[in-house]
This record gives sequence, structure tokens and C-alpha cells, in this order.
Amino acid sequence: MRVFAHHLYEYNKGLRRLILHTTKAEYKDIIVAKLERRGIAYILQNVTENKINIYFGADYCIDVLKSFPHLNLRELSPDKDFILGAMLGYDMKVHCRRYLKIIGKTTKDLPESELVAV
Repeated sequence: MRVFAHHLYEYNKGLRRLILHTTKAEYKDIIVAKLERRGIAYILQNVTENKINIYFGADYCIDVLKSFPHLNLRELSPDKDFILGAMLGYDMKVHCRRYLKIIGKTTKDLPESELVAV
């Protein structure tokens, strides 16, 4: 529950707009009650019989996740995986390289016009 408390702190301070918290299923009711008391949007996902994922944060981030056909992390398309990682605040350079690897490209495969730094 300490990690959840820290995630909640980061969200409340505006450090993150979306959080993925994985925890024991036995904590589900406590966590859901805290999120609902604070009016924080969330999606609850059973991972195993004893483990859950709770995505929580800004309404607009949760709405994006609700538009996904599913949230099984192992079955997300490369594009959905990239969107989720970006919303979770993953290091963009690392995440972009990971995406390119997943889709079978490297920066060497991209036209020069797509390599211009922004």
C-alpha cells in the first residue's frame, strides 16, 4: 500500500497524469474506495487470481484507455503500447527506440526527413 500511496501523491501533485499500479487483489476494495472518494477515474483489471492492475488518473487518459479494444499488456498493438507508454511517462527516447524495434524498423530505415530533431 506504500507504493499506492506514493502513486496517489505523484498524481495529486501533478507529476503524472496516468498511473499503472499493480498490486495484490486483496487490496482492491481499499484502493477503489480511496480513488472513488477523491473522484479519480480508474480502470480495474484482473491479472491473475491474486493480482490486479489499476490504471488511474486524469479522465482524458482513462478515456483513451477505454477506447482500446483490451488492456492485456502482452496483446497490445505496437501503436497502443506506444500510446500507453507515452501517457505513463516513459522515457521518450527509450520508448521510441522500443517502438521502432517492435515494428521492425531502426532509425537507419527511416527517410532523412523523418529524422529531423524537433
